[in-house]
Amino acid sequence: MPGVGENKCLFYLIGIVVAVVGFVLVIVLPMSFVTLEYNEYGFRRQKSTGSVDTSMVYSGGKYFLGPDYEFKVFKADAQFLDLVNFRVFTRDKLEVSITAHAQYFLRKDELPLLHTAYDVYYEDVMKRSAVDAIKGAIPVYNTTELKTKRPEIERVLYKAVRERLGGTCCRPDCSAYLNACPKHCKPRDKCKLADLALHVDVKYFQLTNIVIHNDVMERFMENLLLVEKNLREKHIQNATVIRKQTDGKVAEIKNQAKEIRESAESESQKIRVVSEAEYLSTIEKARGTGLRKLYDSLGIKTQEQKNSFDYLRTLRGLDHVHLTVDFQQRIAGSIG
Repeated sequence: MPGVGENKCLFYLIGIVVAVVGFVLVIVLPMSFVTLEYNEYGFRRQKSTGSVDTSMVYSGGKYFLGPDYEFKVFKADAQFLDLVNFRVFTRDKLEVSITAHAQYFLRKDELPLLHTAYDVYYEDVMKRSAVDAIKGAIPVYNTTELKTKRPEIERVLYKAVRERLGGTCCRPDCSAYLNACPKHCKPRDKCKLADLALHVDVKYFQLTNIVIHNDVMERFMENLLLVEKNLREKHIQNATVIRKQTDGKVAEIKNQAKEIRESAESESQKIRVVSEAEYLSTIEKARGTGLRKLYDSLGIKTQEQKNSFDYLRTLRGLDHVHLTVDFQQRIAGSIG
């Protein structure tokens, strides 16, 4: 049986081991808990090797990872794009400076893809891509429209930046925020990797300033003057052509009126002659009918009697002739 001294040594050894283990636990356990702030995402990363596990995306909270692990941190809150005084060309080939701002958020479900493509060095990529999107959208408008169509241009630029950075896929939850599922977005099950673009959501955009430089303004005014001169010359030419066309139409209408008037006069003369002829024919027919009835009533049969009667009727119709009757000689005479 071991002696008392040996037992004491054993107890001392066990106490030393317990103390060391406790000391290690006191040191190691706090080091095993890693905290993520509420506005952060993270991947688990091994300190000794630097390897990163992207199979799970952690949100804000305290996690037990072990003493050899830490979080590789990404921002979960809004990140700002300040695009200040970069130059673009308008549709009329003039250069202007634009200042715009956007706020974007990393997509938690696509954070592994973002990490694979850009690691933590994505901010410059976002900025360059946003500038390229705006430079591609602005040339639709001329310099004047940049001043007169600001709300429309802001919407167009927002759409261009949102699609360049966020792609054209619908988000899994369309009610998450405004424009989470813009019109004509692709269903998630039909999206390819390229459709996800840079794996961020651009939720807000502000077009704050458009500057037309003095030299550009002078060229712009020269172009406007040239356009106005061309328009003036075109209007003068159009007026000359229209005036000639109008004169031609007036002459044509006058000729048509003259033809119509002459045709009407000719037709009127024709109608008048025909009417007079029909009038005379009708009168002669009526006279013939009346004479026949008169001859029958008076019993005039021979041509000699008819001629005498016509002679007397003719004399009676003359204004300067007065008829008298000589009952002794039974003759009728005329007094001029």
